[in-house]
Amino acid sequence: MYQIMKAEKLADKIFLMDVHAPRVAQHCEPGQFVIVKIDEKGERIPLTICDYDREAGTITIVVQEVGASTTKMGSLKAGDYFRDFTGPLGCPSEFVHEDIETLKNKKMLFVAGGVGAAPVYPQVKWLKERGIDADVIVGAKTKDMLILEDEMKAVAGNYYPCTDDGTYGHAGMVTTMVEELVGEGKKYDVCVAIGPMIMMKFVCLLTKKLEIPTIVSMNPIMVDGTGMCGACRLQVGDEIKFACVDGPEFDGHLVDFDQAMKRSQMYKTQEGRALLKLQEGDTHHGGCGHCGGDE
Repeated sequence: MYQIMKAEKLADKIFLMDVHAPRVAQHCEPGQFVIVKIDEKGERIPLTICDYDREAGTITIVVQEVGASTTKMGSLKAGDYFRDFTGPLGCPSEFVHEDIETLKNKKMLFVAGGVGAAPVYPQVKWLKERGIDADVIVGAKTKDMLILEDEMKAVAGNYYPCTDDGTYGHAGMVTTMVEELVGEGKKYDVCVAIGPMIMMKFVCLLTKKLEIPTIVSMNPIMVDGTGMCGACRLQVGDEIKFACVDGPEFDGHLVDFDQAMKRSQMYKTQEGRALLKLQEGDTHHGGCGHCGGDE
């Protein structure tokens, strides 16, 4: 059992929790995720790590209510427990393994949409702790839907909030903010974009035109989180990858977003899974063939 040490509401249907999980906290790095299960009958939910405190042994997660299990999670309070809290899973962000002096010479841009601010934060914080400032763009529909603003301002070199309704920060989509910064003469060596699939797609279309290498996180399409269900199968260039075991981060200019979004919708129905199994053959479940995901 894993105790919730802190629970707070960040925005409508979005909650932050600090969970006591010492072994996960000791080994996790930015970019990785955990699998959380509320009880024995609960759904396995993959959640990107928002923050961690190795000394306190805690992991911070952000939960958005989208279904029955996440709605139940949103009702939990400090002192409650999760049945399972497994991790760290997935591969750390690529820059974690880069030479620090090389990183200091790179100009990095992070673009987050909605709850994508949660996985962006630990990456920017990791860089800040090593003397590297990064620009951060965070977009939401309204000001009330922006999360982790104070935390992001504390670690970002420059922080640019965007709202669709134009009532706060930059008026418009995150892509128009990127265009504005580049138009002002800003030059970036790499962009990291995390958020809804459609947002990442259009950020990548723009950065490809601007010739800015871009990394995306495919956490939104994960279901099982262990490579067994095959839900997060995606085309990356000429290769078939699985977000949970090969990622969750990939070269955004190589990801086939249209296929990934269409496949994600098909996977939600039994008929759709059967068709995908027929079309994809032995690679449908990543080659394991033992999960029974279509039965």
